[in-house]
Amino acid sequence: MTAAPETGKEPRVIAQGVDDEPSASNERHLLGWQGIAFFCLCAAFTAFHLLSLTVFPLETWIYRIIHVTGTLCLGFGLMSAWKVDKATDAKKLDAIQAVPLAIGLGCALWALFCVLAAYFLRETASEQPFLPPGWVFNYFGIPLAISVVVGIVSSWTFRSGGVRVHWPDAILIVASVASAGYVLFHLEAWRLRAGVMALPTDMWASLCALVLIMELTRRVAGLALVIIAGIFVLYSFVGPWLPGFLHHRGYDFDRFFTYIYTDNGILSAPVAVSSTYIILFITFAAFLQASKVGDYFVNFAFACAGRAKGGPAKVAVFASGLMGMINGTSAGNVVATGSLTIPLMKKVGYRPQVAGAVEATASTGGQIMPPIMGAGAFIMAEITGIPYTELIVAAIIPAVLYFLCVYLNVHLEAVKLGMRGMRSDELPEFRAMARQAYLFLPVIILIGALFAGYTVIRAGVYAMAAAMVVSWLTPYRMGPRALVRALELAARMSIQIVAVCACAGIIVGVIALTGVGARFSSLLLGVAETSQLLALVFAMAISILLGMGMPTTAAYAVAASVVAPGLQDLGIPALTAHFFVFYFAVISAITPPVALAAYAGAAIAGSEPMRTSVTAFKIGLAAFIVPFMFYYSPAMLLEPAADAEILGIVLPGWARIAQVAITATIGIMLLSSAVQGYFYGPLNVIFRVAMLAGAICMIHGSYISDIVGIGIGVALYFYQRTFVTKKEPAAAQ
Repeated sequence: MTAAPETGKEPRVIAQGVDDEPSASNERHLLGWQGIAFFCLCAAFTAFHLLSLTVFPLETWIYRIIHVTGTLCLGFGLMSAWKVDKATDAKKLDAIQAVPLAIGLGCALWALFCVLAAYFLRETASEQPFLPPGWVFNYFGIPLAISVVVGIVSSWTFRSGGVRVHWPDAILIVASVASAGYVLFHLEAWRLRAGVMALPTDMWASLCALVLIMELTRRVAGLALVIIAGIFVLYSFVGPWLPGFLHHRGYDFDRFFTYIYTDNGILSAPVAVSSTYIILFITFAAFLQASKVGDYFVNFAFACAGRAKGGPAKVAVFASGLMGMINGTSAGNVVATGSLTIPLMKKVGYRPQVAGAVEATASTGGQIMPPIMGAGAFIMAEITGIPYTELIVAAIIPAVLYFLCVYLNVHLEAVKLGMRGMRSDELPEFRAMARQAYLFLPVIILIGALFAGYTVIRAGVYAMAAAMVVSWLTPYRMGPRALVRALELAARMSIQIVAVCACAGIIVGVIALTGVGARFSSLLLGVAETSQLLALVFAMAISILLGMGMPTTAAYAVAASVVAPGLQDLGIPALTAHFFVFYFAVISAITPPVALAAYAGAAIAGSEPMRTSVTAFKIGLAAFIVPFMFYYSPAMLLEPAADAEILGIVLPGWARIAQVAITATIGIMLLSSAVQGYFYGPLNVIFRVAMLAGAICMIHGSYISDIVGIGIGVALYFYQRTFVTKKEPAAAQ
């Protein structure tokens, strides 16, 4: 995979190209001048962000509008409306197709001409402030809307090829530039009149931008988020006819759509994060891919854990955790690493649904693994104002507990079924992998820079530079060509997450405009008067429901706007409230009935999707319990703990943190044994229920409940060691 060891012999590898970005079924691979043009545009798009973040900062609104508009242009060029044959071009247009497309293209070009004319007249005007003549924008809005409608309907109707940009998508690209150009031209006035005294033309420009964002989101992330966003938009207009806490007075079209295209909506926190931290770390991931560091992570995991019982499953736990933390989507990571680990798991004896479920739970766990945590930690820092370094420190113990649960589940399954590990000749040589440990330097430098007090952006730049430098010690040296290729790849990788963040911003804007979040908080307070635990369960259900079928970033952004304020109104600290919501938004990817990560694993494993999602739910059960643990015991988030008293002895705060971590670990062991029905031997139904009761006792974190839980575990331990046929002490390992 990388530099050969000292003997001159190439190290044995098992993973090659696992971190390559999987190609979507509707992604085009452009040829000819279009391929060259979009390659350059993608590289320029990423370079623009890096330069703006580090050298030439732009005004915030201008930067975010360019960020979203650039994504729309690249997205419509590279992503077809439907699945394409990547080797063929679209059929030639007939007269029935050409007429509406000509009308749509003419309208889009007219709208773009109006914008360009306004800029030209302003630059050549002798007096300032400049007001463009009436003809410039009086006939701008309706032609722009016609072009968007024609472009979208035509892209749904007419067949698209995989090697050329389709004419309807070219119309959508022009319309994207025209709508953004209009907003940028009126930016100073837009800040004052958007959502208050908007002009009809303002409404058309913002409406078209919203529709374009939702269409691109549908192409790159499916219908789930688009449907939810559409329901929220509809809610803004039907509020006067709704009962109870859903009732509101309703809004005019002009006010609503222009309000959404501000930093309260589309340009709000999700896009603020995607245009800074997310684009930066996606570029970092592209650098790791170009230098083949991702392959090394997986090979290193195989060298360490491949020989253990059920080795490929344990490798999946480690490797998918490493890869998942730099990948913004759980399902995407399943496809990337699961194509290697799932067949190997089946080979050593795991059932297909278990193999797919293990990969899904491990890949989902990467979203909660510090230091990068997918992209959710960046949004959490933006929303809460809590420093990023504090967030990643707080995430350590919960993440360890989650992966411990997954690891114990796969280990107990392997012991229960008598599985073997992989042979030495099937695995990379550990000594050879250890010689290449310098490939961990980019991640180490990232963590070190963050805790040295550098900003997230500077730390990310240092990590990218480190990835480039370590590549020079391998056969995959990053020269100018590889650098440009990494920049181009980063833009492609960012299309989905930027579109998702912009679409999530629509939902955030509706929540802010209608005040439904505050009314939901009141509802949660009412439930809490009956039982605070019931209020937490209700908040958990809403977070999972809002996250189903959505990428992690959007799921958390929406849940944080709806649920987290209500939890904070209950008196829960912001850190705990947002971590509570974040966990359940993440694990919606493995929660039936809509479990995207589990379905992706099932597709590779050849198993039944619902069975796989139920199995993933069982393996990742800790993630449903850990949030309640850190609600009852904030010390689990490494928050400064007050001195605690036990049996008359005053313990310092650090001792409380240690106590919570140890008892939670024991609880996770009991939980895993209860799920698998195996401890030091098989467990019958009664003992499994007892194990589960012991694990639940650990949730509260009080000394009495911990003693009860530990007592149950110890009693079952001695019982099994005494009366059950002695088998390998699985749980002890």
